Amino acid sequence: MPLAAPGRASPRVTKFTNCRLLQGKQLVERDLWIDSQSGKILNDQEAFYERHLSPDQIVDLDGRILAPGFIDAQLNGAQGFDFSIPQSTRQEYERGLRRASRALARTGVTSYLPTVVSSTPDVYGKILPSLGPSGHRRAEDGAESLGAHLEGPFINPARNGIHKPDVLRACSRGFQDLGSCYGVENMPVLGSEEDREKTDRNAAVDGADSSRGTTVKMITAAPEVGEMLSNIREIRSCGIIYSIGHSDATYEQALAAVGEGATMITHLFNAMRPFSHRDPGIFGLLGQREHPRPFFGVIADGIHLHPTSVQIAFHAHSDGLILVTDAMWLCGLPDGEYEWTNDERIVKTGPLLTLAGSDKIAGSSTTLIACVNNFRRWTGATTAEAINAVTATPARMLGLEGIKGSLQGDADADLVVLGETIDAENGPNLMVKQVWKFGVKIFDTEKHGNGSVAWYEA
Repeated sequence: MPLAAPGRASPRVTKFTNCRLLQGKQLVERDLWIDSQSGKILNDQEAFYERHLSPDQIVDLDGRILAPGFIDAQLNGAQGFDFSIPQSTRQEYERGLRRASRALARTGVTSYLPTVVSSTPDVYGKILPSLGPSGHRRAEDGAESLGAHLEGPFINPARNGIHKPDVLRACSRGFQDLGSCYGVENMPVLGSEEDREKTDRNAAVDGADSSRGTTVKMITAAPEVGEMLSNIREIRSCGIIYSIGHSDATYEQALAAVGEGATMITHLFNAMRPFSHRDPGIFGLLGQREHPRPFFGVIADGIHLHPTSVQIAFHAHSDGLILVTDAMWLCGLPDGEYEWTNDERIVKTGPLLTLAGSDKIAGSSTTLIACVNNFRRWTGATTAEAINAVTATPARMLGLEGIKGSLQGDADADLVVLGETIDAENGPNLMVKQVWKFGVKIFDTEKHGNGSVAWYEA
């Protein structure tokens, strides 16, 4: 229970004690100091001995885990809101977006890439202006967008999954096709990768709007379709992460894409050429040594992948595994059949979502904490390794190491307090108990006497 200093109605400096912190691949027992004014984690030695700060409140976590806020690099919506569907006005769309962001925070997600499925240019024109980096530091808004993830439409029709075939494109004219599809106003500025990383990093540290056209953070595309392979370098020079996905690429084609600058694989194993002993396909990238091995997303919901597949991927390249939900707006809603984009319908049966009239998986209705628990149980990974897969590893993939997904000094004070229970059937399970955003508690499952409870509705 937090103890606030007398005379302070709104605590600025908070000291967490009696907790286990995520540090590297270990959980260590030590204190953590944060500053709600700057929204940053403090170096406790510097705060106490050099700046002579004292905590306004002390939070005793009773041995619980204190981790960085979770990052979901692929999700399609939440709380009944679909990122891919325009609303009647931009204001209405952004109200739904805020509702989704607050719902995500309740699950431990403090940052995310709102993901848009293959759509037409007019749809991108309506929704992308609202999906860029949040550009503000308002804790009450919940989870923060780090930029849009555009999954398609430059994907292979043979591996389209639930993406509607008639909106897919082949990138026949090169980079010009991306601008005409997504809108040049939504594409990042040209320039060296070094300049782009410096701009994004400084903006993230300062809490400024880093957009300058940086609405798009990541694109999922098939390198073998059209002229896409020859455009990966230009995509990267604009500061966009290129992720291989919805692809029928051979191992050689996938390796060429990595050589050109692809650094991520979208939902490994799903919607791609299957592994073969003579053609390992995209999965083979996890074993190659010619180029840096890419990061890869894994949906550990028990539906998209067999547990052994997750285990194999983890042991092939543990430092590159990123847990994602691929979650849709149906998460938390009753079972049944629901309308979706392009006049399609989706059937929800528990966490399983399928395209009506088929057995095609249509995303997920799971949460990131559920994926963490599944992953830990299936692979034998340590608790620290499992948490890293939703914190430090996606932060490295996004170029935000030391800003997000970290508990080091001067990182954003986005935090999740995790409790643990023992399930008779499944064993230990982590649970989200508290969520802090920019040094402010925004969600708490336990009511305290001082009224610091639940969700701050703004």
